[in-house]
Amino acid sequence: MTMYDVIVIGGGAAGLSGALALVRSRRSVLVIDDGTPRNAPAEGVHNFLTRDGVPPAEIYAAGRQEVAGYGGEFADGTVTTAQRDDDGFTVELSDGTAYRGRRLLVTTGLTDVLPDVRGLADRWGKDVVHCPYCHGWEVRDQPIGVLATSSMAMHQVLLFRQLSDDVTLFLHTAPEPTEEQWEQLAARGISVVQGKVEEVVVADDRVTGVRLDSGKVVPRQALAIQTTVRSRAGFLADLGLEPTLVENNGVEVGTALQVDGMGATQVPGVFAAGNVSNPMAQVMPSAAAGLMAGAGINFDLIAEETRLAVAARSS
Repeated sequence: MTMYDVIVIGGGAAGLSGALALVRSRRSVLVIDDGTPRNAPAEGVHNFLTRDGVPPAEIYAAGRQEVAGYGGEFADGTVTTAQRDDDGFTVELSDGTAYRGRRLLVTTGLTDVLPDVRGLADRWGKDVVHCPYCHGWEVRDQPIGVLATSSMAMHQVLLFRQLSDDVTLFLHTAPEPTEEQWEQLAARGISVVQGKVEEVVVADDRVTGVRLDSGKVVPRQALAIQTTVRSRAGFLADLGLEPTLVENNGVEVGTALQVDGMGATQVPGVFAAGNVSNPMAQVMPSAAAGLMAGAGINFDLIAEETRLAVAARSS
């Protein structure tokens, strides 16, 4: 079995950026990808300088071509286990195929867990969005609803108010706003609707409103939601590496792998970058994190090779 210098698990922005840094440093690299990027439903990537609006698949195809141009290799599949062996790691795919690498770069991203509202998932990434920086311009000046599931919705609703004069906060399952928050909502002209949202109403392939548990339909053309994120890192359990809980102001955001500034995890030889370790990262910072992790891995390998060379010379 071929021993690669680095196996990159995940072929999105972080993984391809890390792979590019490594192959340009003359490292043998295998990128394993299952073809399910987080942003697949989105029509385009935004806030990526010189690539604003480009479809995600187009960016990843170009990245693959660049990595392959320097000798990088690719395998399609889902990694199910990763284990340490004598001089590196062995990863196994769901079809039983196995590969070996001296280092691992985990860039598998995350899964968005959506609120349990009928019809919501079907519009995800279209007119049901979560990030004002990723999709805000595309829903500007429309009647926007913000579906609240926690106190973090106050932050979200104020951000979307920057994009439209017609914003409604649906309290849904979130706690009652504080007195200060009520004042902020009133001052910004944000309507507040009590009661749970049961359904996203769709007509002519677009959102037209939301139906409350009372049966009332409130017209809206776009809906902003909060998701809970889960790192796609279960295959690392045999290495003793588990995602940890991430909170923001006491509210659970999701889970993520803990890394240092160069992407190193607490398990020697395993690095991570992108959404698997930073749920808030967009495509551009994910790519930057992948580059830093690639550089960290390359230097880690250099340190090992230098140590072995010194030992061989003195023996």
